[in-house]
This record gives sequence, structure tokens and C-alpha cells, in this order.
Amino acid sequence: MDEKEYFIDLLFFNRELHCLVAVELKRGEFKPSQLGQLFFYLSALDEYVRQPDEAPSIGIILCKEASRNTVEFAVRDYTKPMGVATYRTRNEMPKTWQKALPDAQDIIKLLDSSPDE
Repeated sequence: MDEKEYFIDLLFFNRELHCLVAVELKRGEFKPSQLGQLFFYLSALDEYVRQPDEAPSIGIILCKEASRNTVEFAVRDYTKPMGVATYRTRNEMPKTWQKALPDAQDIIKLLDSSPDE
């Protein structure tokens, strides 16, 4: 846009909702200013990417921490569907869940292996 490149961290298409879903990944605590960036991406997606038969794009900010009050005030007057969610690293999860998830080395091996292996 305007001869500049902008990159959404993750972009999905939700088949049930029939819309694009933009996900912004943030390592630290949620900041209200991050919604401005996401709102910009959603507006651009709806203008340039979304097809006429699709629903408006949805945005999610996935961050390490988020204050519920800060999020509620930040999203209150935005007109586009956006939300904020937090994540946990593998080491912060209960031990039973940790065993169900691959570790980083397993993922690297899987990505490096050929499809025939």
C-alpha cells in the first residue's frame, strides 16, 4: 500500500465464518496501540483481499500477557471484530500437557525431514 510493504504475522481463512482471520503475535504484554496496527491490517484486507461473498475480516492479537481491563477499554469503540488472547510457553503448561506437545527439537526434525521419510 502506498508503495510500502506491510506484513501480517499470520493470515488464515475460517471456513465456517467464511472470512479472513489476521493474527498478530506479540512477545510481551498487550498494548492498546497494537489494536491500531491490527485495525489497519483488517481495513486493508477488507479493501484489497476480501472477496464480495466473504464476511468482514477478523483480527486477533496473541500476546504473552493482557490486563482484562486494559483490553476491554481498548477494544470498546473499535468497529471491526478484534480480540486479544494470551498464550503460554510449553514450560509454563501443566506437565501432562507438556508431554502431549512436541518440543522444539522434534519440530525442527519434522520440518527438516523429507516427505518420503
